[in-house]
Amino acid sequence: MQQRVRGRLLEAVRSVEFLAAIAMFLVAIPLHYPEQLLPFLDIEAPSSVLGLERLAVERLFLLLPITYLGFLFGMKAGLTGSGLALAIMLPNALLISEYPADALGEVGGVVAAGAVINIGFERLRRERERRRVVGEQLRVSEERYREIFENAHDAIWLQDMAGEIIMANKACAEISSYTSEELVGMNVRDFLSEEALDKAREVRRKLLAGEAMDGPYEQQIIKKHGTQARLWLTTSLIMSHGRPRAFQLIARDITEQAHMQENLNFYLHQITRAQEHERQRIAQELHDETAQSLMLMAQRLDSLASTVGQWRHEDMAADLREVRGTAVEALIGLRRLAHDLRPRILDDIGLVPALEWLADDLTQQDGIEARVEVDGTLPRLSEEAQLLLFRIAQEALRNVGKHSGATEAVLSLQAHDDSLEMRVADNGRGFTLPRDVGDLAATGKLGLLGMHERARLLGGALDIHSKPRRGTTVVVELPVSAVNRQVPKGGSARRRRPAS
Repeated sequence: MQQRVRGRLLEAVRSVEFLAAIAMFLVAIPLHYPEQLLPFLDIEAPSSVLGLERLAVERLFLLLPITYLGFLFGMKAGLTGSGLALAIMLPNALLISEYPADALGEVGGVVAAGAVINIGFERLRRERERRRVVGEQLRVSEERYREIFENAHDAIWLQDMAGEIIMANKACAEISSYTSEELVGMNVRDFLSEEALDKAREVRRKLLAGEAMDGPYEQQIIKKHGTQARLWLTTSLIMSHGRPRAFQLIARDITEQAHMQENLNFYLHQITRAQEHERQRIAQELHDETAQSLMLMAQRLDSLASTVGQWRHEDMAADLREVRGTAVEALIGLRRLAHDLRPRILDDIGLVPALEWLADDLTQQDGIEARVEVDGTLPRLSEEAQLLLFRIAQEALRNVGKHSGATEAVLSLQAHDDSLEMRVADNGRGFTLPRDVGDLAATGKLGLLGMHERARLLGGALDIHSKPRRGTTVVVELPVSAVNRQVPKGGSARRRRPAS
């Protein structure tokens, strides 16, 4: 370290700039001591130099090397120059000058002026160094950002406030089928349909208004050759000096996943429909064949018991009546099973009476006071939507009867502008919900998972709110625009509540 400092010092001493500063000091010495030195040099002391008084030139030749050294080599060199100027001027002020006080003032003025100028140079040098360091850090940061930007697996692009693309990475080029060079300068309107453009404008409005975005959103773009891609998109606003300057968009291509999900939803839809059709067939067969056979058997046994009773075979008559009772119980159970598989009331008179039948059954079977409330005029739902809502309500009320320990349950339907909300609430013991819907299967709550899947098939959402000792509420939100509208087959709700 010392050798390095010594080497830099020797290099500075040998430099032309240092020699020029020393030359200025050497010129200043005879100018400061004209009566003592100039006669030896056979030079007459000038009264002025270059139109300036000799004293002014003398002070200038002392001040210049001080500031010159400070500017070139830093504060320490400037202070060294001030020390040299002080060594040159002080003997004259103390020993030669007729006015030592004035001379000392001049000495102090030169040294102070040099120190002030050197301090200014030092601050300027530090500011330049700070800017150099910040610039270097910024350059490194930009290089790292560009490296991350270019090699990111997700598509990233920047667009100005008018929608013109400023930068686009390789993944963006792969998604759009354009090259990165082709993308720069294009406008995002070239990739968006009217519907997608409306969604982009809404996102822009929210960001500029400072509204929070609810996470990523789905968007569709038109690729170079006219095909479409579905993206999972995140948009953020880039600010500069308090003003919006651009938008940064990060996208992931979910076209394949979306197609797979649509296929999965289609298969689930078909499976659910086939399951309901099979239930309907089995229920019909049980009702039309097996139940009729049991009814005829009960009637025949009743007739035989009456005939045997007339013959006074009391023991045989009692046995026949017992067998008849068993047949009647089997018939009741069979009818209940057929209703559970596919209640005819849903097909015959509609959703609300079927839900009321579920509530009445819960009251009769489990002693839980249950009621149905309808708020407003319900939208006209397709048969499939009515069926899936019925199944969700059936599972929810079955859970109330089996697990809740409740004394009261309310099933409510409320119509909104473009949606229908169904709630099933009880005052039972409640339970602790898992963090994720996928955990329902792991905890054995397959019925709740099935309710979620049915709601999703309708394009809706199901939420469950429950806490220990605070009851449970199941909420289904169904977008009416996502289902087929048709005139219901009839039926009106009993126990209706006036629309508010």
